[in-house]
Amino acid sequence: MGSPLSAAMPRARCPEEANLLAPELVLRLHLEFIRAGADIIQTNSYGANPVKLGQHLLDDSFQQINQAAVKIAREAREVSGRDVLIAGSIGPLGIAAEHLGDTRGELYADQARLLEGRGVDLLVLETFTSLEELRAAVTAVRAATGLPLIAQVTVQDDAETITGSRAADVAAAFGGGEVLAVGVNCSLGPHSVLAALEEMRPATGLPLTGQANAGLPQGVEGRIHYPNATPAYFGEFASHALSLGAVVIGGCCGTTPVHVAAIREAVSERRSPAVSIGLVEPELPTVERSPEEETLLQGKLRRGEHVLSVELDPPKGGNVERMIASARALADSGRVDLFDINDNPLARARMNAIIASALIEQQTGLETIPHLTPRDQTIRGLESVLLGAHAVGIRNVLAVTGDPPPPGDRGGSDGVYQVDAIGLTEVIAALNRGVDYSGKSIDAPTAFHIGVAVNPAADDLETEIGRFYAKIEAGAEFAMTQVLFDAATLERFLVEIGGSSPLPLLVGVWPVRSYALALRLHNEVPGISIPEPVLGRLERAGSAADREGLAIARELLDAFSGLAAGAYLVPPFKEPEAVLELLG
Repeated sequence: MGSPLSAAMPRARCPEEANLLAPELVLRLHLEFIRAGADIIQTNSYGANPVKLGQHLLDDSFQQINQAAVKIAREAREVSGRDVLIAGSIGPLGIAAEHLGDTRGELYADQARLLEGRGVDLLVLETFTSLEELRAAVTAVRAATGLPLIAQVTVQDDAETITGSRAADVAAAFGGGEVLAVGVNCSLGPHSVLAALEEMRPATGLPLTGQANAGLPQGVEGRIHYPNATPAYFGEFASHALSLGAVVIGGCCGTTPVHVAAIREAVSERRSPAVSIGLVEPELPTVERSPEEETLLQGKLRRGEHVLSVELDPPKGGNVERMIASARALADSGRVDLFDINDNPLARARMNAIIASALIEQQTGLETIPHLTPRDQTIRGLESVLLGAHAVGIRNVLAVTGDPPPPGDRGGSDGVYQVDAIGLTEVIAALNRGVDYSGKSIDAPTAFHIGVAVNPAADDLETEIGRFYAKIEAGAEFAMTQVLFDAATLERFLVEIGGSSPLPLLVGVWPVRSYALALRLHNEVPGISIPEPVLGRLERAGSAADREGLAIARELLDAFSGLAAGAYLVPPFKEPEAVLELLG
């Protein structure tokens, strides 16, 4: 129902709103599907739960929309004169369980009661991506109503949900009489639905259901378009579904009455498959990765040797000559162990930190610690970047939340932030275990050495410490502090966490070269706090503030040497080699 309604009513906030705005359109669609041969029609209520409706400011219409959905479907049955069944459609809530707590089950139950109260014949829980959520929905709906219940998931082309549940596991999960049938809907098209049904058949004694999309959708000028899946192809899909034991066969997103008519014909004729449609492709053999040698950073931290890194900014364009020249000069000095590379500092576009790090490692032979932020990419994009980084030899990664985009940026430059630094640490740790964030296996585990940021000078130190321990639990192996300007701040932090850090710490040191810069950092840059004595020294130094800044930085390096595993240096603006003066 959703695809044609969305196409016909582009200004509707969601397809379910059509029950109120254009009930005659919904009625006409039901009639077209009935006349095409459907035995079961589904109410236009898939997303009509308070959570999804609330995203469109329609939660106050929850009861009205669901009741109208059933009323319109019943009217279509009466007008058609055919004794079709009316299935109440219930979709997932579209929000993580932890954000709903104990209310999740009641939301499913409320919708089921409304649909039953208006006269549906059965209920369909459809398009679930999480087996855990589907179980919760089944339990809640079964407690609220005795209507026959069908449970369906949506899968990818490997017959797995995006959360990593195999179709066979879904089928096996409902054997106690909670549901009348179990199956697959939506997915990537007929091929993926058939692949899942093939897995489900030996895993359950329940009847199977299959409702396929018309294929992968494509966005064109703000509209969703589906491939031109021919009626003959859908008839062949129905024949295959029959051969796999499906007893309810239909269409989902993008299918039309023409597709349903083709399914009707194939089912009525009990047609055998005419062509072979490949189902689950054989998996490629998993590559056994030889044990990884520890990185230089890991080795030095393990042995308790002092570590020194220099922070570099990638270029704002595609010219890397200056960055490489600076890195080479620092590497040739023999005083620097590695480089840490910023990821779009201040949320302004620069060369990707992973790519810059790979170039620096190739050109200098020294290791890098590229920063990685979830601000600019989805989880899937982050995983892709990480897998590429691993392939070119990057092993150390610093997971940071990243500076938020400044207000006033043009549309499209907002932060993504599907996860924060804690979640990003979990993403990287999952790859190290050989699975992606959704739990699906990758060809072999990665071997990233995971770093995180911590700010001992945070205003809310209790919250900062809590997040630090959450990052450790997520998989962090070392930490880099915010830039610090006195040893007392680090000492207080260590006391608060029990006297010593549970992870090796690299402390940030910035040789500030002017009083004006120090004032700006202290007053305008979040997370940086410069003590009054340091500000006073720089102010009194006047024109010699650059030398005083170097002296302060040397004192800090000495003080931190007994408190941390090492340090990273923030060089003067556009002068990375200037840190060599600090090192003597």
